This record gives sequence, structure tokens and C-alpha cells, in this order.
Amino acid sequence: MIAQDGEEMPTVGCHTDDDGVAGRTGSTERSAPRPLLWRLTWSTLVLCASVVLLVGLGFLWFIRQVPAVEVTLTRDADGIVALTGGASRIADAIELLASGRGKRLLISGAYRATNSTAISRLNPEFERWVRCCVDFDRSLNTLGNAIETKRWAEHRGFRSLIVVTSNYHMPRALAEIAHQLPDVVLVPFPVVTDRQRVEPWWTDGVAARRMVTEYVKYVFVKLRMGLKPSAGSQGAS
Repeated sequence: MIAQDGEEMPTVGCHTDDDGVAGRTGSTERSAPRPLLWRLTWSTLVLCASVVLLVGLGFLWFIRQVPAVEVTLTRDADGIVALTGGASRIADAIELLASGRGKRLLISGAYRATNSTAISRLNPEFERWVRCCVDFDRSLNTLGNAIETKRWAEHRGFRSLIVVTSNYHMPRALAEIAHQLPDVVLVPFPVVTDRQRVEPWWTDGVAARRMVTEYVKYVFVKLRMGLKPSAGSQGAS
């Protein structure tokens, strides 16, 4: 700028060299990702909250499937299957057999040393039924129980089964057996211990961990079944 007396006046506040422009542009570019970062963070939080809610609702549903008391059977069945691993399962199953609730009993997952003699020794009042009408298999887990139950039921021609296992194990046991035998009627007979009757599971650390573990196993079983169709659907295809 030229003053009236001819001297050149300095320009104030209007410096626009290349370095200044570049500096302002770089600052804008560095601040631009912030909204995107916030959106990603918010989306992640919403996703995590949704997963937690879904898992929580699923666990509540699972808890409602676990009977708190033993049920009274409303019907008989062709056979009875007892899954070993919990208190009173075998004794309760033998009582059902002796009362005429089923024609034969399969004790699934028995130890190698477990046989009719050993069971009769523990339940002498039911020796007659044990000797005539009890079968054994040596499966190692719930999936193995279901596979052996399928073989046994098909060999015997049974179309209905009473399933005896612990109450917390019942949802997964029924899911596994139903997947192997989709056309067989399953009648649950959950075994509830005296302690479970008087002490809620959430007040006992061991029982609470068992319930959570069983729920996780149940979820994985259902996911596996979603990837592999049941025996009935495979046959239909």
C-alpha cells in the first residue's frame, strides 16, 4: 500500500503465503477424522450393549427352562434313558422302570466297572428289574449320550423316551437327543437335589458357575446344530 507522501506502508493481518495456507489445511485434515472416530466408537458401544442384552435375555430364558422341582409324569413311554453324572439319576430312573413307566432302561455314560451286578448291589430292592431290563453304554459326554440313545431306541423300536438327568442339564440333554431322534417323543424327568430345593442357585457360587457354564454349552450346542441338520432333516433331503 502507498501512503499519500509516497512511502510504502506495511500490510497488517493479511499475510497469505503458501506456508500459512498449508498449515491451515493440515490442521483441518487432522481434525476431520474425529467425527468418524466418534461414530465408530458409538457403533461399537451399541453393538456391545446389544450383545450383552441378547446374552442376558437368553440366560433368563434358559433359567426358565431349568425346573426347580421334580415333575410328576403325566404319561408312560416305551423306554427310559438315564444320563449319568449327577446325584440320584440312576436311582430315580430305576424307580421309574420298576413302577412300569417304561419297558427298558438305558444307563448312558456308565463307567466300565458299572454293570447289572454293581447296580443291583446299590439298589437291592430293584434287583429283579435291573437284571432283566437295564442296558448300559460307555459314552463320554452328552453328545455321546444322544448318539448311543439313538442306536438303542432304534434297535428296540422305541418311539417315546423318558429322559432322566439333572435339572440344570436337562435343556442341553433334550436338545442333543431331539437332534438325533427328531421323530421320537421325549418326556423330561429332571432330578432336583434336596439342596436345590431349599437354596436358590444364585446364592451358591458353585451352583451359579454351573448354571452359567451349562448355558454357554447349550448355546454352543444350538450353534452347532444350526450348522448341521438333524438326522430327520438329512433323511428327508
